[in-house]
Amino acid sequence: MSTRKFKTVVRQKTSNRIVVAVGFPALGALAGWLLKLLANWSASWSWVPWEGPVKIINGAPEPAATLVSLAIGAVAGGVIVFLAEYGYVTVTIENDQIRTARGDSRQTVPRTAVGAVFADGKRLVVLGRRGEELAVESKNEGADLPTIAQLAEGFQAHGYPWMPGGDPYRDEYKRWVEDMPNLPPGANALFKARAAALEKEDEKNIAELRKELAKLGLVVRDTDDRQWWRRVQQRAGAEWAAEV
Repeated sequence: MSTRKFKTVVRQKTSNRIVVAVGFPALGALAGWLLKLLANWSASWSWVPWEGPVKIINGAPEPAATLVSLAIGAVAGGVIVFLAEYGYVTVTIENDQIRTARGDSRQTVPRTAVGAVFADGKRLVVLGRRGEELAVESKNEGADLPTIAQLAEGFQAHGYPWMPGGDPYRDEYKRWVEDMPNLPPGANALFKARAAALEKEDEKNIAELRKELAKLGLVVRDTDDRQWWRRVQQRAGAEWAAEV
């Protein structure tokens, strides 16, 4: 975490990123070399799957075969490093706004709109003064958040209402079940589609359907592929959302 007079930038620790950047290409190169050894060894078997590729690898001249196997493995590890870098979340905290960035995704929330900020399991959540979700960053496959301690320190340093106990609305959530009454028109259809997306681990549709439900005044959270919901308050004014 780097701090300047006007902003705090919270991201994955440099040491962790170096370990990933160096470790995965090295592991990939090692895996490539071991696969070459396995191909050489299996060439003596009476029957082996993928016989054609095994013969090509076994017949390649040295040291070219070894160098190519190391290079292919290192490149594969480099692809993993690229995906990891693309998925890292950077949170920039300023006195007048919060900005988050992950890959091509950008979110900006003005300070005046913020009612609460907290970590909810693997999510960083910024709530508005009526309890609506203004920004959400999730830790999932291909994405990684800074530690909760880093985030808490950064938000508290700028005087944002960081909630160490988590979601202040946690007791208002209800579990969604199919054809649930008293929901806005169209909400059940969105919940059904989102349940299917959760089952398929379709992160893009999960996020898009969350936004559609938010347009209906509903906030959604997930627990073990089960969906829970609450309504956004009609007016601001909760005690914990006072001006800071």
